[in-house]
This record gives sequence, structure tokens and C-alpha cells, in this order.
Amino acid sequence: MPDRPRQYRQSRFVRPPGACEVILVRHGESQPADPDAPFPLVDGQGDPPLHEPDGVEQARLACERLLASGEEFAAVYVTTLQRTRQTAQVLVDRLGVEPVVEPDLREVHLGEWEGGLFRKKVAEGDPIAEQMYVEQRWDVIPGAESIEEFGGRIRRALDGIARTHPDQTVAVFTHGGVIGQVVAEATGARGFAFTGSDNCGITHVVIANDRWIIRTWNDTSHLTPRFTHDPEPLI
Repeated sequence: MPDRPRQYRQSRFVRPPGACEVILVRHGESQPADPDAPFPLVDGQGDPPLHEPDGVEQARLACERLLASGEEFAAVYVTTLQRTRQTAQVLVDRLGVEPVVEPDLREVHLGEWEGGLFRKKVAEGDPIAEQMYVEQRWDVIPGAESIEEFGGRIRRALDGIARTHPDQTVAVFTHGGVIGQVVAEATGARGFAFTGSDNCGITHVVIANDRWIIRTWNDTSHLTPRFTHDPEPLI
């Protein structure tokens, strides 16, 4: 009886040896910007706390989702801005770990529009804000960080995390602009193609040497079952 020809089933994704899986979580909604009371600054960047109660509840739901996933997190990373630490709090408390602060994963620096002014300018349709979206560059804003500078520090930070955690999974609580830049670089997309992540949306990236593999972007099933809903603030 002749041998049957070999069959090839579709295979499931397997993490490459030595790779690091990074679960990126955007912080919960932060407090509203008030032009008469600018946000306090940390190293020149706006540092609002989470919105009470919405941002705090989003953070709780995101952390519960991570805990329910069954993943073994080798470390939890946050940035220098308090909204990321506050978003991670339920997770680090339950795991009994101290988060690692990674300054290079802080939000893009918005120059003269820091302290909450960015939100006002965008909401009011400022011509510079419109130009920013046309050119797909943050540094259209006076004094803001360039895409090249921003992307360089993010890659430096994530590559460092990946080298520290081969064959492990880490949770990184960061910002919408950071997540957008990570996915844009990984996919070769134009600048702002992925800046629309929601507060407490979850993005899954596998870093295997110089290769960044996007497994999930902006998963919000822990927040709402809907695919479409009202837009969230950009930053």
C-alpha cells in the first residue's frame, strides 16, 4: 500500500527561542485638563493622576484581565509619570512585586503644549494641531520631540527589556503615543497610524532580536464587548 503524502496543518504561533513577550498596557484615563490649572510637570512633562472614578476603574479591570490570563510575569514596568504606576497598582499589589521604572518609555514630549495644553489645542482645532496630523510628526508643535528621538528611546528601552528577560513575559504600563510608535515601527506604518489606542487597551508584542512581532493591538474586551464606541482622549 503506497505511503500517504505528508500533510501540513496550519501551525499555532510559537515564541522564538530567547524572545521576550511584552504586554503593553496604556494607562487609565487621567484627570481632565484645566487651562487655569495646568498639570504638574515631571522633567518637563505633564503628570496628571488617574481620573476618579473612571480611570481608576479602567485600571482595575485591566489588571484583573492580566491576572486572569494565567501569564507568569517576570517583571512589571512603569514610566516616570504617575498615571502608569497608578494603573499598574492592582497588579503589583497582587503579585507582591515592585515595579521597575523605565524613563525611556514615558510619553512623547509635547514641548510648549505640555501641562494639558495639547488637549485644548486639539479639541479646538488649532491649525498647528491640524498640521501635526497632516505631517504625522509631533515636532510640528513648538519644542516637541521628533519622531526620530521618540522612536529611538522607545527602541532602546524595549530592546533592553528584551535582553533582560529572554524566554519570559513582562507587563509594561505606558502611554498611547508610545504604543502607537511601537506598532508603527514594527509594521512599517506611517507615523500616526496606530495612535488611537484606548485607555487601558492591551497590546501584545514579541521581541525576537531585531524583529518585533505584533500579536494583539488595543484589546479592550475587558472594558467593553463592543468593537466601536466613543473615542477616548489621545494622550
